[in-house]
Amino acid sequence: MLRVEEISFSIGHFHILQELSFELIAGETAGIIGPNGSGKTTLFNTLSGFHYPQKGKIFFQDQDITRLRPYRRSRAGIGRVFQNSGVFREMTVLENIVTALEGKTSLWKSLLYSPKRLRALREESMSYLEQISLADKAKAKASSLSGGQQRLLEIIRTVAFGAELFLLDEPTAGVSPRMKDDVINLIKKLQEDGKTVLIIEHDINFIKEFCERIIVLDQGTVILDDTPEKVAGSEKLHEIYFGSTAA
Repeated sequence: MLRVEEISFSIGHFHILQELSFELIAGETAGIIGPNGSGKTTLFNTLSGFHYPQKGKIFFQDQDITRLRPYRRSRAGIGRVFQNSGVFREMTVLENIVTALEGKTSLWKSLLYSPKRLRALREESMSYLEQISLADKAKAKASSLSGGQQRLLEIIRTVAFGAELFLLDEPTAGVSPRMKDDVINLIKKLQEDGKTVLIIEHDINFIKEFCERIIVLDQGTVILDDTPEKVAGSEKLHEIYFGSTAA
């Protein structure tokens, strides 16, 4: 599904990513952890096309997307959910989903929509909102939703757009404990539907709940890539976060 081959990204003399490599197979769920400044968000920016690596290549479904623009990657099936909510706040909740569904078609086709087609779009959008228990908020502005509800809306909007690979950047950040369970259940639903999920998260216990493997970054490169159990018990992980205990 995704192959990252020795990508490097620098700003001036600051090397953020350094010959970073890993692969994801279709349907896999993997977590990315690492201390602040380890390159996690820069990696996501590079995967989604906001940065181009100075070295290395990125392949998605065997297609070289290294220089592909963000909207082309999105149309190819890569969905990004940002740490800070990326919903269209001034649109209604329903319009957020309708926009995603319309985005799967060309501009000219969207201009030619008949009233019948628009009704079908709204009905399909409502079916997505029902999945996250927000159908009753359809006419409300997205800005009126809680942080957790906005996160659910952003994820389901990415589903509606047709993503196959989900890049989730701290999906439970700023989410209440009650809504956190709803976000977790939605991520598990993505797994059940065979989607491929890559999650940035600081809480290793959170990602251990549903990740098959954990990739640990430090200083812009992969330090560990193994099962949650082996990563959690690794001395390298302890050294990265707390420093060496050697005399």
